[in-house]
Amino acid sequence: MRDAGTGEASVSQAATRNLTEALIGTGLVAVVVIDRVSDAAPLAKTLVAAGLPLVEVTLRTPEALASLRAMADTPGAVVGAGTVLTPAQVAAAVAAGARYVVSPGLSAAVVRECAALGVPCVPGVATATEIQRALEHGLDVVKLFPADVCGGPAMIRALSAPFSDVRFVPTGGITAASLPDYLALPSVLAVGGSWMAPRSLVAEGDLAGVAELSRDAATLARAARAGVSR
Repeated sequence: MRDAGTGEASVSQAATRNLTEALIGTGLVAVVVIDRVSDAAPLAKTLVAAGLPLVEVTLRTPEALASLRAMADTPGAVVGAGTVLTPAQVAAAVAAGARYVVSPGLSAAVVRECAALGVPCVPGVATATEIQRALEHGLDVVKLFPADVCGGPAMIRALSAPFSDVRFVPTGGITAASLPDYLALPSVLAVGGSWMAPRSLVAEGDLAGVAELSRDAATLARAARAGVSR
């Protein structure tokens, strides 16, 4: 991610560099939906221990912000907010401890609020036009969403030709089976997925199940990206 070049307040270079390094280092972002705050801290500890420190808490439940706050306090966890649609949600998420913000689409208002608060923003894109808009806001890390529906790895390869400096964090419909195909692409920093911490297992308190899925996912990610230069 670059500092914004459109007259908006710029995100600190340290914050963007730290996020980019975390994405490259892990290769996976655990996208989670949490219904009970009491599940948040144990889940964060489980994910970190399994080798998945990058967590995106989606703002889809009434307990999402409180859960984000609890997870952000977990040592080793790098927690961000997902499904962020408005500037007000940006402010609330950052106040709760979000270190980055992810949106399903590209909202100029959300991008500006992130810049003003000094937090990296990863907007969702599905077309070349949306990527150009992201670049106009000084953003060169974007989320292809929903990745599986948008064309998957083939779409990223096609978009990487005209947008050689753009890096992708594809999310949506990705599974353990398709993960290697994404991480083999040099333009993919990391992949976002929910299969390693499905909402059903979290709700059941099955942390052993989450740990097993997360360890397998982390191992698969390391193997998939071995030797791929970014």
